[in-house]
Amino acid sequence: MSQANVLITGCSSGIGRALADAFQAAGYRVWATARKDGDLAALQQAGFQAVQLDVNDGEALERLASRLNEEIGGLEVLINNAGYGAMGPLLDGGVQAMRQQFETNVFAVVGVTRAMFPLLRRSRGLVVNIGSVSGVLVTPFAGAYCASKAAVHALSDALRLELAPFAIEVMEVQPGAIASSFGANASQQAEALIRQDSPWWPLRDGIRARAGASQDNPTPAEAFAAQLLAAVQRDKRPRLLRLGNGSRALPLLAALLPGALLDRVLSKRFGLARSL
Repeated sequence: MSQANVLITGCSSGIGRALADAFQAAGYRVWATARKDGDLAALQQAGFQAVQLDVNDGEALERLASRLNEEIGGLEVLINNAGYGAMGPLLDGGVQAMRQQFETNVFAVVGVTRAMFPLLRRSRGLVVNIGSVSGVLVTPFAGAYCASKAAVHALSDALRLELAPFAIEVMEVQPGAIASSFGANASQQAEALIRQDSPWWPLRDGIRARAGASQDNPTPAEAFAAQLLAAVQRDKRPRLLRLGNGSRALPLLAALLPGALLDRVLSKRFGLARSL
């Protein structure tokens, strides 16, 4: 049998790199994408098919699709992993921050999948979309990020139905807290937004707490990757996979707690339980 191929976006570190390592160890030929030259060099040195890619660049996606068509002819697995978390008050970030968040976390999922569709169709492949439990349990100071992951959930459901006639499966993964650079990057994003002239300046400790929340007792990225790989290799794959610390408890909390009580819990957790 020919070697199975997997394309993983956002492999510079964290979940993406752990997934690349896990799939390579399982015998897949891994096409690992990143934007920065230094990250590409590290991926290439590790034995991956390193590809420079900005998932928001439509022309680059078409070039990659053409290359894969010429070199391998099909694609067994696509993992839409690239993304980031915009943290801070929604009105401080405004429309521009929302637009940037959705470009990478939402629009790119459609763009990458659309570009790879002929390859996936030929191989009767699998699309894996990395969402988040933040799309289920919405928290303050992460509104743009939560909204983007809620959109990934909706898109995954729609794609599952629309791709089924072509024998392409879709799996959505909703991670909880996973050890990665996500928290550090989110904190950096938040610090760039926190300003003394903001009405939310007195609540800056809550903003910082939310930015770092993804790294509260996180599951190792390697454990996450191993469990996702096992799910991909099952005969009957799950439609929705929740992995990592909090990935089951937080959605359950959102489902069972009355809305007013949940608001009070979140307000207290992130310092919003007082008037300004």
